[in-house]
Amino acid sequence: MQTMSENTPLDPVLERVERLIVRYEELKRTNDLLSSQVEALTQERDSLKSRLQAARSRIDGLLDRLPVEVKDGA
Repeated sequence: MQTMSENTPLDPVLERVERLIVRYEELKRTNDLLSSQVEALTQERDSLKSRLQAARSRIDGLLDRLPVEVKDGA
């Protein structure tokens, strides 16, 4: 009968499985964090695009209000 201090042939496999599970959990947390960062950056990008479009529209409106130069003889 084996005692608790004796190693079984499965011990290295069990240790590797435990390490893989820990690594998987770390990668999952990292992936979740990166996914939330991508979502935040996507929202920021969309907001900036909207602000840019609004600014362009205001500039176009200002340009339309500028007087047109009259050329001699035109």
